[in-house]
Amino acid sequence: MTAPKTQQNIDQLCINTIRTLSLDAVQKAESGHAGLPLGMAPAAYVLWTKFMRYNPKNPKWFNRDRFLLSAGHGSMLIYSLLHLTGYDLPLEELKRFRQLHSKTPGHPENFMTPGVEITTGPLGQGFANGVGMAIAEKHLAARFNQDGFPIVDHFIYCICSDGDLMEGVSYESASLAGHLQLDNLIYLYDDNHITIEGETVLAFTEDVTERFEAAGWHVLMVEDGNDLKAIEKAIAEAQKINGKPKLIRVKTTIGFGMPSAGTSKAHSDAPGEEAVKQTKRNLGWDENKHFYIPKEALNYFREAVKRGAKYEKDWDALVKKFEKTHGDLGKNLQETRSSKLPAGWEKSLPKFDNVESKATRAYSGEVINAIADKIPQLLGGSADLAPSNNTMIKSAESLEPNNYGGRNIHYGVREHAMGATMNGMSLYGSVIPYGGTFQTFSDYMRPAIRLAALSGVQTIYVFTHDSIGLGEDGPTHQSVEHLAALRAIPNLAVIRPCDADETREAWRAALEHDKSPTAFALSRQKVAVIDRKKHADAKGLHKGAYILAEAENKKGKNVSPKLIIIATGSEVGLAMQAREKLNADGIATRVVSMPCWEFFDEQSAKYKESVLPANVKARLAIEAGVSLGWAKYVGLEGDTLTVDKFGASAPGDDVFKEFGFTVENVVKKAKKLV
Repeated sequence: MTAPKTQQNIDQLCINTIRTLSLDAVQKAESGHAGLPLGMAPAAYVLWTKFMRYNPKNPKWFNRDRFLLSAGHGSMLIYSLLHLTGYDLPLEELKRFRQLHSKTPGHPENFMTPGVEITTGPLGQGFANGVGMAIAEKHLAARFNQDGFPIVDHFIYCICSDGDLMEGVSYESASLAGHLQLDNLIYLYDDNHITIEGETVLAFTEDVTERFEAAGWHVLMVEDGNDLKAIEKAIAEAQKINGKPKLIRVKTTIGFGMPSAGTSKAHSDAPGEEAVKQTKRNLGWDENKHFYIPKEALNYFREAVKRGAKYEKDWDALVKKFEKTHGDLGKNLQETRSSKLPAGWEKSLPKFDNVESKATRAYSGEVINAIADKIPQLLGGSADLAPSNNTMIKSAESLEPNNYGGRNIHYGVREHAMGATMNGMSLYGSVIPYGGTFQTFSDYMRPAIRLAALSGVQTIYVFTHDSIGLGEDGPTHQSVEHLAALRAIPNLAVIRPCDADETREAWRAALEHDKSPTAFALSRQKVAVIDRKKHADAKGLHKGAYILAEAENKKGKNVSPKLIIIATGSEVGLAMQAREKLNADGIATRVVSMPCWEFFDEQSAKYKESVLPANVKARLAIEAGVSLGWAKYVGLEGDTLTVDKFGASAPGDDVFKEFGFTVENVVKKAKKLV
């Protein structure tokens, strides 16, 4: 292969380097998706070498452009680009594609690979993550940018596929992006008309252009995905268009160069050695060379290192000047970039002295408004339920196209998009997003919650109306199985506080746990007021479960328990009432508040034994949800007062009574155990 002499030859050499690296990795792994990298290599090449601002030696440079591969199955495209442009991703890692402990997993994972911004694979999620990142960028720009100081000023680029656009979450988030006029979004749509089952006409015949234009996007078209000038022109035009997010339809051939190009066979799976050789011949490549990177191509790609260093150096100089001339705002920028909570923020937490009986959703709203001014990183919102979820920051305005500095986000009835955009905001950094809806609608956003947990991001879910206590709206809205479903997600802390003080501590925990998401289960019904001067401090919440009230004899002195009642949320008050009767009847009863299973499971064996001693077999768990999972804590000889069927439409107190959540029934079940 002779050394190229023209820019056109260098361009083609670089594009084919991306293609053949991707092809070799998929073939070596004997699995993967070569189709997208081969088809989208030209568009990605133009974007990464002519437009994107990034620093390979500092993947977390604050003002970098973000690149998202929503079509995460085409992961070898981004791995090839990261290696070629100089990120810390050695060629050996490309050769270990899809292998155990490699930095090149089957779908991109943000915590595994330097330069990968988000975890993608479930289609549509990356599309919505980008909307969240765009919101975060706009918000921070509104907070910090001043005349002559464009401190936060960059684009969010994304490559998405037919499959991404078919998923409902893309509809939701595209609608939100159009409403918010997020013109910092530029999405390249790999418009190849092929899915796993065949051509997209099997299931996808809508007019994509009209759909996105109707949602408030500007749509551009590139008729030939190999036409570099047309791609460059489209991206340049997209950058200049204000007031609208942009979608560039890039007409590509899936698996370009492969014998199966343009068909569903090119979508996934290893093509086979002979097909690899034929593809390389079609691309003018040496078929006997594997993972071959021509020196000219590598040198051209690696110019990104020098370019990136200058981008960051120039920006650092701007920031230093900004900090000198803008006093407190400059200091706030430093704190925001550090992603650390402001010093002394805990002092703003409410103390709840002489509190009246309210729903925990109401206490949560009081906590939010007590801490919001002290923690400017908090960005809140709700899926059109803010008055019910109590998620509104009263001292802040709404985040809207004419006011990106607002802190109250109106997601509309778009729970899935809310969850996925929150992930994008958290992964963007420097903001802490929370979002509210009824707990039963956590089902709508479960894929996003799962990815938040997998990605290790700090998102806070304010789920209210947590049980059959919701009342009149009936079983369609009454959360029954949702606590168990949420608890099943690894790395998600599910907290169901019992009173004002536990609600405050739940927020403290969520804000301090910055490497994982937190879900609150908050009541609509009023909860009992716990006398914290008489009973245990609510800081026990941070251990997941704690002795709220010790067993007593008839004289009121603490004794070893004969029975342990474990409860969460609004049922803790019921447990406390039952304890009084049981102690009076000579059955020494301990009440354990267990607001967070996950925290408790992390404690030492010694602590667990101190709360739930093995020799006390008589244990009763009370929770207005399904019994699934409680056997772990009550044991084979214990019992539960739970709800293993759907609820009913009636006032909340009547529903609780109907399902046996009464003092009399608790005492009855407890005495059977003893």
